[in-house]
Amino acid sequence: MAEDIRVRIEADAAPFLATLENLKSLSTSFGAELTGALKGAAVSGRSLDDILRRLASNLAGRALNLGLAPLRQMAGSMMSGLFGGAASVVPFAKGGVVASPSYFPMGHNLGLMGEAGAEAILPLARGADGRLGVAAGGSTPSVHVTFNVTATDAASFRKSEAQVTGMLAQAVRRGTRGL
Repeated sequence: MAEDIRVRIEADAAPFLATLENLKSLSTSFGAELTGALKGAAVSGRSLDDILRRLASNLAGRALNLGLAPLRQMAGSMMSGLFGGAASVVPFAKGGVVASPSYFPMGHNLGLMGEAGAEAILPLARGADGRLGVAAGGSTPSVHVTFNVTATDAASFRKSEAQVTGMLAQAVRRGTRGL
């Protein structure tokens, strides 16, 4: 007993239909070329061999043009991306986001960024230890705290030392919250 198996296939037929239209156009132009060549042979008295040779040369030229069209388009878009974008240079010294595919020079090669979605450009800076890392949004200002304690003698200072230390720690905590 055979099972009834059904499979639903969905596909975008637009490229296929475009190819069929292209083939239809080519066959029409081939028919026109062949008719013109045979008519030329009959009217001008040229040999059929010359006419067919010229027809083959014309068809080979058209096929070569069609075959090289994607390469020509790719080279054109790459050049317009490289040189067309030169008029609108966007600086990224302070960072930024690249949201669409963009080419950039990378030594002797060509780099591509943003091809899989948005990418961030982060400025780098050397830290106090000399290591290179992501630069913070701005430099944190240094905090200076001056604390004056007046005591009558060393013994009274020692008695209030714990209270002064607690007050100083609390002041520092409050100050760092705002940074």
